[in-house]
Amino acid sequence: MKTVLVVDDEPKIIQLARDYLEHAGFAVLTARDGKTALAGVRSAKPDLVILDLGLPGMDGLDVTRAVRKDSNVPIVMLTARGEESDKLVGLELGADDYVTKPFSPKELVARVRAVLRRAESAGEGPSAEVIRVRDVALDVPRMRVTVGGRPVDVTPTEFQLLAALARQPGRIFTRAQLLDAVRGVAFESYERAIDAHVKNIRRKIEPDPHEPRYVLTVYGVGYKFADE
Repeated sequence: MKTVLVVDDEPKIIQLARDYLEHAGFAVLTARDGKTALAGVRSAKPDLVILDLGLPGMDGLDVTRAVRKDSNVPIVMLTARGEESDKLVGLELGADDYVTKPFSPKELVARVRAVLRRAESAGEGPSAEVIRVRDVALDVPRMRVTVGGRPVDVTPTEFQLLAALARQPGRIFTRAQLLDAVRGVAFESYERAIDAHVKNIRRKIEPDPHEPRYVLTVYGVGYKFADE
């Protein structure tokens, strides 16, 4: 049974999410503030965190930033409608997906399942599969990335996105194609999410993120992994 930590300062939201997640077969932990959430991530080690950005005191962005210092646990953000800048910042900090309030609890469960499938499928494949392009290596079963032999920590979403690009170096992917590759389920199309994930990947693997050598932008189209 997978464990989900739900973090929100609204008791009704916590209860609604708990009811639907437990009905879907998940174990549920809860927290109502950022510090408690951070302690819960470190002690209980949940399989996924549903995290409201609008928390009092230590907000959701601060929690995401702190979690990502030592954990790649998948994070689904809860955001207020219209707060696009917060979505982008959250994704760039390493969140995997977002759900906009007010939300359908069935959609929330579907997003949770999709992100957990993504985390599992990122490590699936032939037992010996290692993708190598230039000096970047992706160990698929272990979900590990190295650049020039240096290990790089990435989230499950970042790994799956990077693997999709690296498996076909030189191929140009549109943002919509990459969204489909990392989500595997059709929800609202938010193509700027791909830009946020690519920015985060570049920050981690590129010698100079502003002059990328590996993940290249094809202006007006999308992205590709450099093939030479």
